[in-house]
Formats: sequence, structure tokens, C-alpha cells
Amino acid sequence: MKIIKIFLGFVFLISFQLSILIEGIEAQEKIGVGSKGFTEQLILGNMVSLLLENSGFKVDRKIGLGGTVICHEAIVRGDISIYVEYTGTGLTAILKKPVIKDPEEVYKIVKKEYEEKFKLTWLKPWGFNNTYCIVMRKDDVEKFKIKKVSDLKPLAKDLVFGGTIEFIARPDGIPGLTKHYDLKFKDQKGMDPGLVYKAISEKQVDVISGFATDGRIPAFNLVVLEDDLKFFPPYYAAPVIRMDLLSKIPQVADILNRLEGKIDDATMATLNFTVDGKKIDPETVAKDYLKSKGVIK
Repeated sequence: MKIIKIFLGFVFLISFQLSILIEGIEAQEKIGVGSKGFTEQLILGNMVSLLLENSGFKVDRKIGLGGTVICHEAIVRGDISIYVEYTGTGLTAILKKPVIKDPEEVYKIVKKEYEEKFKLTWLKPWGFNNTYCIVMRKDDVEKFKIKKVSDLKPLAKDLVFGGTIEFIARPDGIPGLTKHYDLKFKDQKGMDPGLVYKAISEKQVDVISGFATDGRIPAFNLVVLEDDLKFFPPYYAAPVIRMDLLSKIPQVADILNRLEGKIDDATMATLNFTVDGKKIDPETVAKDYLKSKGVIK
């Protein structure tokens, strides 16, 4: 009888502990994951979400929030806990620092100052450098015999520049670019990211800001001009995360660092074009890639 009581007590204890565990899992707060609004960011935001969900975490997707400032303010407030940012953007647009060319130095600066100023930290870069680039139609490049951005100086007065609204306003965008290269365009048009390539292909604008990893550049028969005066800093992509989340769930860093150095420029361009050119859903593209690399089931 005594043995039965001990056994029943043991069963009760295990059942009680299991119920607490289940309740804890059910009550687990969702991890807020955000992203900016353009194609690459939609893919990256879904990659973060899928990696976390594959490890058993609940995720509150806030994919496609908007531009840099919106995402930064959201993570500082705690509306989200993670999003993927670019080192050059953190350096110039958020920290308001001058352009630095050394990728490692840029990473060290943004990591240190984000921790001190915002209680945010940068995880390991995922490998690709999505730097801004200046793009023109191939026929115009051949017509004007242009190879580099400085070649635009005598032509800019007759050319219309198109870029995202963010690029038109940011210091590492058109204001800094035109000053650095001494350019004055006939007009400057800010537009939604999804319309920029359409605008140049339909000859509504003559020059645009692009991203080095954008698969639409070759698809639209466009050419990237050489940044010969080295205006743009490195823009390596890495997850930015709230430090209070890491203090509670440190394993999140290990989960997201599984992609450290795993995605090169060409791969990211292919993933972007799979969404933009082949019209595949960003979450599907993210999931298929992660499965192909064996990082999720």
C-alpha cells in the first residue's frame, strides 16, 4: 500500500510539473519579428520567423513595416524584437556617422553604439553586401559611353533621377551622392520601391538607385555604374535584436547565427528575382531556401 501511495505521489508530481510546462509553453510570449517593405526584406523577415518557429518559438510577424526609421523606432519601443538591418544603414542613417569603407570597422562601430545607445545588438552578418548602386539602361550606357558614376557629371543636367523616397532623403542617398560626385540632375523623383525599376524600364526616369543583390538589374537589361569615388559604405545584412530578449532567451542568437556567412550576393539576387520575376511568395522562397540548406525541417 505504501509503495502504491509513493507511486501515485510520483505520478501526481510528474503530471503537475508537466501541466506547468504546458501552460508555460502556451503562455509563451510571441517574439515580434519585423522587416522593411521591399522584396529582400520580406524574404529576410520570413527567414528569421521560420528559423525561430522551427526551434519551437511563437512568432508575431510584422513583415513589411516600412522604411529604416519605422523599423528602428519599432524595435527601440519594443513593438518588435528582431529585424534584419544593413551595417551601412546603421552607420549613416541611424548613427549619423560618416562613411567608412572597412566592413569590419563598420560592424564594430554599429554593434558597440547600438548596444550603448539603444540596448540593441547586432548578430553575425549573413554574408551578402546589399550596397546601394547607381543603375542605368544598357542602351543609354552604350550611347553615352558611361562606365562609372563620375561619368554622369556633364550629363546629369539632362537626366531624371529616380529612387525610393528613403533614398531621396537619406544622407547616404541622393543628398550625399550628388554632393560627393558634384552632380545636379534635371529632376529627382521619389517613389515606392516596387515602382523604381518599372519607371526606368518605361523611360520615366533615366538613372535610379538600386541594390547590388537585386535580380531585376540583369532581368531589366540594366547596368550598374562603378562607384569610382567610393561613396557607398558596405551594407552587410545581419539581424538586430533587443538585448532584453537575448537576456531571457540567449539561444535565439545561436538560432539566427546559423546563417552566418551562408548567403552570398548572387544567391540573394536569385532569391529576390524568384519573388519579383517569378512572382513566388516571399515566405515560400524563404522556406524553400532554408530547407535546401538543411537549417529547418
